[in-house]
Amino acid sequence: MELSRLLNDIAYKSLTGDASAEVAGICTDSRKLRPGELFVCCRGANYDSHDFAEEACSRGASAVVCERDIDLPVPRVVVADGRAAVAPLARAFYGYADRRLKIVGVTGTNGKTTITYMLDSVFKAAGAKTGVIGTLGVRYGDVFVDPELTTPDPVFLHAVLRDMADAGVEYVFMEVSAHALYFKKTEGLTFAAGIFTNLTRDHLDFFAGMEEYGAAKASLFEGGRCRVAVINADDAFGARLLGKVGGALSYGLENPADTFAVDIRESLSGCNFVINVSDELYDVHISLPAVYNVSNALAAATCARALGVWLDVIAKGLGDLGGVPGRLERVASYNGGEIFVDFAHTPDGLEKSLSSLRRLCEGKLYCLFGCGGNRDALKRPLMGQAAGRNADFVIVTSDNPRFEDACDIIEMIEGGLAKTGAPYVTISDREMATEYAVHLLGKGDILLVAGKGGENYQEIVGIRHAYNDNRIIKKIIGDLK
Repeated sequence: MELSRLLNDIAYKSLTGDASAEVAGICTDSRKLRPGELFVCCRGANYDSHDFAEEACSRGASAVVCERDIDLPVPRVVVADGRAAVAPLARAFYGYADRRLKIVGVTGTNGKTTITYMLDSVFKAAGAKTGVIGTLGVRYGDVFVDPELTTPDPVFLHAVLRDMADAGVEYVFMEVSAHALYFKKTEGLTFAAGIFTNLTRDHLDFFAGMEEYGAAKASLFEGGRCRVAVINADDAFGARLLGKVGGALSYGLENPADTFAVDIRESLSGCNFVINVSDELYDVHISLPAVYNVSNALAAATCARALGVWLDVIAKGLGDLGGVPGRLERVASYNGGEIFVDFAHTPDGLEKSLSSLRRLCEGKLYCLFGCGGNRDALKRPLMGQAAGRNADFVIVTSDNPRFEDACDIIEMIEGGLAKTGAPYVTISDREMATEYAVHLLGKGDILLVAGKGGENYQEIVGIRHAYNDNRIIKKIIGDLK
């Protein structure tokens, strides 16, 4: 594709060199650049890829997009913000594939993955061809791509969207993270619908505070980017957002909303309730425990109904979903007790999962969790408090320590946990900690293994080691039988 065609959708300050240069792809990492690709320079917190523009040229870059003119032997396009240019360039290169798809974006601290999976099941029940993009990877038809980021980088994202469109996919349900919105990864996309779930403490290692974090998520609903907006009326930030987004649809269990539920009945195997979508009523069963999953179902139902799916089909689709990997997933029984794996990695998420299981627990409630390294350290004692307030016994272990010492992370968690007076033990090796916790189970007990969910790795000193909570638990139980 000619460089000049790619530049139609971006504002640029100057172009030096031949605009008819052929571009074979888009690249932002000089180490991965292939001959003929356009290299886009971006400035980050820890690096400035302008410093690698010459290396990109030596590897065969056909042109360079940069924020300041650099003396290079290839055409240069100067833009105000290189990072903001990546998405529209990728979108153009892959033929505006998003125009052939109806994309639903889901943002919020918690619930994104579950809602995308619920929508996927609902629209499959409606006979549509669907795709999902998010924390658990990319999935459509028989294709599955392992996850790297909640929202993929623009070049990969638009390549996937084109492949989905070529495969006949009609609806794409995509998790949209605050980081993706902040870095303009979804720039240029128009969403058939956008869903806001909630705003609770997370990522404050990156964002200056909750207002900045919330503003990033709220940007999904600005400038007409979402034809339909679906917002959680029970969330304080969501309630504010409802006042700003004209024509938004609301859902909730505690506050007046367009969609709500009554007669909620919880069990370890799921929830039954009557849904009311703008005065349409239907009985619904979901195979996911916890009232917050009823709220997630309301979000999915509100969105699907707004996009034309009938309520009986919505109920069928929600009922067809057996569960979501690593999202309060009931993975095993042992010695009369039940074991759940959950992604809960924020104070609010851990609190909600434990309080939900507490209502269903006939014996003792055990919680095993850790916190990730090189992330918001101030949430660690808060998670310790959440665990101590709700569990009968806590096992503190490692999560993804990354470049931190796991024992230092555990010590910070202990600072909050000790304030609750709850009994606990620390075992830094996660597999050993899990085996210890499983041994504790008796009749009527519940063990929640939290923090990693469906992840298939544990990151230690920059290396990702194969690790999956579900697999480890089943290995332990096999050893014990």
